[in-house]
Amino acid sequence: MKNRIPKPKIFACSQSIVLAEQIARAYGAEMGLSKKTIFSDGEFQVSFEESIRGRRIFIIGSTFPNTDNLMEMLLMIDAAKRASARHITAVMPYFGWARQDRKDKPRVPIAAKLVANLLQAAGATRIITMDLHADQIQGFFEKPVDHLYASTIFLPYIKELKLNNLTIASPDMGGSKRAYAYSKFLSCDVVICYKQRKKANIIDKMELIGKVEGKNVIIVDDMVDTAGTLCKAAEVMLEQGALKVYAIATHAILSGAAHERIKNSKLEYLIVTDTIPLKEENSKIKVVPCATLFADVMHKVHNNTSISGQFLM
Repeated sequence: MKNRIPKPKIFACSQSIVLAEQIARAYGAEMGLSKKTIFSDGEFQVSFEESIRGRRIFIIGSTFPNTDNLMEMLLMIDAAKRASARHITAVMPYFGWARQDRKDKPRVPIAAKLVANLLQAAGATRIITMDLHADQIQGFFEKPVDHLYASTIFLPYIKELKLNNLTIASPDMGGSKRAYAYSKFLSCDVVICYKQRKKANIIDKMELIGKVEGKNVIIVDDMVDTAGTLCKAAEVMLEQGALKVYAIATHAILSGAAHERIKNSKLEYLIVTDTIPLKEENSKIKVVPCATLFADVMHKVHNNTSISGQFLM
């Protein structure tokens, strides 16, 4: 009689409990029991409240700031390793610190590489994430990385909008590859925003490479933080004759005055996934769920089947 692969167990870091429950439901499994104890000084301890010996476990948690979210993921992985889990897969819908993927000036860290080292040192045997800020971050790991693309869920959504004279836009030169991939699938034109910054998160000047006159434009990006770039791009495009401007961003960081900027912007609306929970309701933000995509990939990983069919680009 063949040995059956034991069912995996799914656990959540506290910052991603809602998403983890949705993923577990889509997977067809119950959430595993874990506990987080917070001490009076802010230090915390995590624990698994059931046996995980010899099992594959999935730990779901986006590592957006503050650093407690990353620390909780590391502690969960370490606890699983010490509890003799067979495989420990860190499911990180949003991989934090990814913007620091290279030395762009002297005497700065490469934080994305450091995070990769920490995850592996803690005991992660596999990483599942979506829309890394830079594809090459996969190379920072010596363990398998399943890098999913939000285009899998965004492209069907865009098609349902049935926009005529569609043009895809990249908010900067770095996102041009993503924009061209969307445009190829949708058979439409591309424009690129060329921006100059005085300092981080503050745009000094923006110009368009390409024409948007008479077009419905969708700006695509991997994340939206302060929303300054998206709102400024929408303004510039409408000034140059665009009919309507929409935006798509996988990870809704939305720090500072981002929500207020979006409410007061000339964007029709912003479309995001739920890799990061929204801090507040916003009539101009629409959320496309990603739980089914992650559940399907996790199922394939557990059963050792190919996930290549999940990639539209």
